[in-house]
Amino acid sequence: MSTEPLPIEAAANLAPSAPKPGVLSLAIKEKAALFSAYMPFIKGGGLFIPTNKPYKIGDEVFMLLSLIEEPTKLKVVGHVIWITPVTQGNRPQGIGVQFSEKDGGTEARNKIESLLGGALKSTRPTHTM
Repeated sequence: MSTEPLPIEAAANLAPSAPKPGVLSLAIKEKAALFSAYMPFIKGGGLFIPTNKPYKIGDEVFMLLSLIEEPTKLKVVGHVIWITPVTQGNRPQGIGVQFSEKDGGTEARNKIESLLGGALKSTRPTHTM
């Protein structure tokens, strides 16, 4: 088994002007990549998003999520709850985003947990733990 991070395509688009929240477009194409990024231990669920863009704890982010082979993108609001400032061992640089309990967060959590099914109980390492 390889220790290389699994592919998650992320692009952060921040407006050059002022305090507009970030918009993250995230395409997760493999179940293993979704498992590595998903954070079921966070209240309401969340995702680790690899990025080198500067964020602060508490920043609001808007996510457009494409999950595996789902035809529709999920629109989700979340907040940055931690930052991995540089790659640490097998863990890539990025942010942990907690889903809002409204604004698409519950729908995203339910969809991710349904896609992962029994894999949620796996002890394989992820990008977060």
